[in-house]
Amino acid sequence: MTYKPDETLLLKYLGASPILRIIDFFLDNPLSDYSKNEIIKNLGIGRATFFKYWSKLERSGAVKATRKVGRATMYQLDRENEIVKQLIQLDMVLARKSMEKAIKERQKPIVARS
Repeated sequence: MTYKPDETLLLKYLGASPILRIIDFFLDNPLSDYSKNEIIKNLGIGRATFFKYWSKLERSGAVKATRKVGRATMYQLDRENEIVKQLIQLDMVLARKSMEKAIKERQKPIVARS
């Protein structure tokens, strides 16, 4: 999997801070759960940076442990968390607006040059 945070609408709109990159990673991969090492690897951020922001996500309840695989704990976004719900809604609004803009661009008549 190649995660490219600079290509997501949410990060283009809100900025690519480490905490938003972590949340955006989960939003782009909603059906799976991930270990901390997998998240770090996919995001390409330093361990110290990751753990600094990860603890904030855990305290806020935005992420939740889903299961254990060997010694690794797997995590997902807690989609029942009010903040996560709002971020999901914002992500959907941004996607809808982007699609509407793309449709309008395609519907513009082509002007012939003389």
